[in-house]
Amino acid sequence: MDSGEAVAFVLTTYTYLRKTKKRKWWVHPVNCERYRHGAFVTLYKPLREKDPVTFFNLLRMSIPSFDELLATVREPLMKMDTKLRTALSPEELLVFTLRYLASGCSLQDIHYLFRIGRSTAGILIRKVCKTIWNTMKEECIPTPTEETWAHISHGFLERADFPNCIGAVDGKHIHVIKPQRSGSLYMNYKHFFSIGLMAVADASYRFTYVDIGSYGKDSDSMVFRNSTLWTKIQSRSLSIPKPQKLPGTDIAVPFAFVGDEAFGLSSNLLRPYSGTQLSEKKRVFNYRLSRARRYVECSFGILTNKWSIFHQPLNLNVNFAVDIVKCCCVLHNFVRDRDGYNLDDSFSSAAFEDFVNSTAMNVNRRNFSYRDILADYFVSESGQIPWQMGRI
Repeated sequence: MDSGEAVAFVLTTYTYLRKTKKRKWWVHPVNCERYRHGAFVTLYKPLREKDPVTFFNLLRMSIPSFDELLATVREPLMKMDTKLRTALSPEELLVFTLRYLASGCSLQDIHYLFRIGRSTAGILIRKVCKTIWNTMKEECIPTPTEETWAHISHGFLERADFPNCIGAVDGKHIHVIKPQRSGSLYMNYKHFFSIGLMAVADASYRFTYVDIGSYGKDSDSMVFRNSTLWTKIQSRSLSIPKPQKLPGTDIAVPFAFVGDEAFGLSSNLLRPYSGTQLSEKKRVFNYRLSRARRYVECSFGILTNKWSIFHQPLNLNVNFAVDIVKCCCVLHNFVRDRDGYNLDDSFSSAAFEDFVNSTAMNVNRRNFSYRDILADYFVSESGQIPWQMGRI
């Protein structure tokens, strides 16, 4: 190189070396005090020993539920101590992950509260979330069998007076900070960036199916049509029972999911009648369907009010955000089965936004006939409920 290039190279190297900061500490002095002043020692342990009610508020589950969860994920989270530092125990990893999900605080807040490095906290929280999903998904959100579908249908008939219903399906937008170099893929109709959560819930406010991570621009119908659930429905590999007679009649109709106007009508998916000038029969059907569909709305409400991480945009990369949503869906069922739920938590899911319909699925006359049969049944002597006329 000539003298000018040599001078430029030297100046560039000098400038780079000046800007490169040397590491001041191997471990920050604040983090060195973790074993004396960290929240795991000063908050978690005293509450566990003396105040189970506040412990529940801290981690959103009871002490027995926490111990069961810890026993399940302990082995995958176990790390070896080294000569340089002592590894974080699985118990501590689980505690600060649950607190992060339950409080909705930032990684910076967790860093100061538990005295763990900020970047380390992010890496470990994602590891715990992935571990919970991988180890507990089959237990908490198993693929339903024919007997399970029948049990779910009985629950909707008993609690919502809707026969042959095997789940309420809906989709929500989960607010995220704009992913880098994503263009408008994650921009939804409300003009904020989001990822999609498609879920099916039963009449016990449990998720029986989740599909997470679709682009914010996608509609309910598109997400549902591209999901593994729809693929299995189309291939008839979902073990859905054969059509069953409506109570008190000799008319058999297929088992079906119920959704809102954003979904297309099919033999295994019912949606309300559209329009404003509807007949009395159609308005009754829409009311009865809404009573069944509310269970998925309430499930979203319970999810968002228990895990406050959803109350603000997720300032994380998309894959990390998807891992968090998967983990929270598993924890939702896990805690629901063991600790029940607070009904007040189910009244709002304001942290989520509904999808809109832009590409409805194809329908045929047979699909309309199934809906019409149910509409006739709901105003018949065998299928009506006493208060329905006062609610339409």
